[in-house]
Amino acid sequence: MRVLIVEDERKVAQFLKKGFQSEAFAVDIAPDGSEGLRLAMSNTYDAIVLDVMLPKMSGLEVLEELRRQRITTPILILTARSDVEDRVKGLNSGADDYLPKPFSFSEVLARVRAIVRRTSADVRGSVLEMGDVRMDLLTRSVARGTKPITLTNKEFELLEYLLRNKGRVLSRVTLTEHIWDMDFDTETNVVDVLVNRLRRKLEDGFATKVILTIRGVGYVMKESADADPS
Repeated sequence: MRVLIVEDERKVAQFLKKGFQSEAFAVDIAPDGSEGLRLAMSNTYDAIVLDVMLPKMSGLEVLEELRRQRITTPILILTARSDVEDRVKGLNSGADDYLPKPFSFSEVLARVRAIVRRTSADVRGSVLEMGDVRMDLLTRSVARGTKPITLTNKEFELLEYLLRNKGRVLSRVTLTEHIWDMDFDTETNVVDVLVNRLRRKLEDGFATKVILTIRGVGYVMKESADADPS
């Protein structure tokens, strides 16, 4: 998944970034509200972690503008422990959850995963499935039938995104935007390499293909032979 952190305290932002990256998230950081709004409106994120007290634009102003622009990305707002009014206003303005400071990363992670689950029609609890492919987000385990599949962090993240969008053709650009941050070099063929590695792990020894190539477009995850599986 790809997350945007809008936080002006550098130590807090880096603390969150390191934590999310250790969980195989792609992470972008904005140091003020104006930059946070720009990034949130120009990129697609699975979740946004938004501080309330920000320079240039407050977090609440960013939140209200995003919802005004009909951007429905799940948003977790961070507030000072005593700012009850900000929490209420944030929730009323369209935030999906709030977390008072100070906080532990484990709670931030749990709340981000919870708001993503609540806003995703394809997710039931912590398990994603398609046919005999099963992924448990809590235990970070993957299996096809009775065979356990060992994945790298990026392979796991790619499979999670494909499962969340099963049946939908995803372009290489779309995959890049969700699995890597904005510093990623889009001129490389690393997306194709990663897809092929994941495909081998999921399909070797099985008759049914699950990741299909749509020539000139991208990839789709479904149990079908209606595309070139190469």
